[in-house]
Amino acid sequence: MHMLLRDKPGEQMLLLGNEAIARGALEAGVAFAAAYPGTPSSEIALQFFQISAQTDLYFEYSANENVALEMAAGAAMCGLRTMATMKHVGVNVASDALMTLAYTGVNGALVVVAADDPFMFSSQNEQDTRWYGRLSAFPYWSRPRWMKPGR
Repeated sequence: MHMLLRDKPGEQMLLLGNEAIARGALEAGVAFAAAYPGTPSSEIALQFFQISAQTDLYFEYSANENVALEMAAGAAMCGLRTMATMKHVGVNVASDALMTLAYTGVNGALVVVAADDPFMFSSQNEQDTRWYGRLSAFPYWSRPRWMKPGR
C-alpha cells in the first residue's frame, strides 16, 4: 500500500512538501488529477500516478499544461473534486483556460497547483504566478508584502 494511503489518525508522517500536497488532496477527496510534469511539481504527479494504480483516483499525464487544466476543469464542472499541477512556466501555457474559468466557474472543486521556482533552482526563468490570481480574482495562497489589497 502506498504510504500516503495509510489512514491512522494521529500518526505523524515525515513528508516532502509535494507529498504533503498530494496527501492533503487525498484527504479532501480528490477524484481526478491531471498534470504536465516539470520540476518543482513533478513529485505531486508521481504520487498521484502511483496511488491511481491502487485506488479509484483517475490520474493522467497530459500533453501540455493547458490540456491538464482543461481536463481537470471538465471533471470539476461535472461535480468532481479535481487538481491540476504544473510548474510556473506552464501557467502561461494554461492561461487561456485559467482566465475562462474565472467567469465560468465549476460545480465541484478545482485546485490548480502552480509550483513557482524562486531563484531558478530547476527552471529556465523565474516568475510569480500569484499575479494570475490577482488578475483573475481567484483566491490564491499568498501575496508578497508589497502587494497589499486596495493597491
